[in-house]
Amino acid sequence: MTDSFSLLPAARENTAALSVIVIVRNGARFIAEALTSIFLSRLQPAEIIVVDGDSSDDTVAIAETFPRVRVWRQTTQGIANAYNEGIEQASGGYLAFISHDDRWMPGKLDRQIAYLESHPETDAVLCQVEHFLEDGLECPPGFRPELLGVARPGWIMEALLARREVFERVGRFDPAFAVSEDSDWFARAVDGGVKLTVLPEMLVCKRVYGGNATLTGARTNPLLLKALRSSIQRKRQEASHA
Repeated sequence: MTDSFSLLPAARENTAALSVIVIVRNGARFIAEALTSIFLSRLQPAEIIVVDGDSSDDTVAIAETFPRVRVWRQTTQGIANAYNEGIEQASGGYLAFISHDDRWMPGKLDRQIAYLESHPETDAVLCQVEHFLEDGLECPPGFRPELLGVARPGWIMEALLARREVFERVGRFDPAFAVSEDSDWFARAVDGGVKLTVLPEMLVCKRVYGGNATLTGARTNPLLLKALRSSIQRKRQEASHA
């Protein structure tokens, strides 16, 4: 297999403090595009942790052609546990996340790290996200077509770059959430006083196609309600102890 690094831009300044975590299972179709997009910033991660959920396709072989990639074979099941294992394996003081089927815009890491370094009071930074439909496909059931091509604030993991200590304060992802694990985590972060800033730039392109686990409502909506109820309960408990 051709070394994918030969297809990338020239190597840029390395950032020893940054780890990028990629969650994937059977992602051979898109993972090269996602990994390539990581290198479109001047600042480069010290490591890219690819957490593989027992892929049966060429995902691992493709990922291993990229520089700084370390494949971690997931030992548990589920997206939440995959994130948790990735965080445990990562060594960076900054953590960023990308799905195997999405891509970052050039300069994403530069912009977000620069903001955190110039705003030490900020714990984590998000950005705008734009959904795009995979070529030749129609919108999958449950996804609203009006969301396509419009940049919106991205309260999703792919848009997040956070200081590592945030995950020590908020805790890990709850495996009880088969999907919407990020919604629960963000709710806990906000309830816990984590200082999050949403940048105005669109820095994440999120692909819409039939394989997305979190873009349709059948499984997601009940778990979003569960996350909301948990947040309300936390606030009531805090109020009762005030």
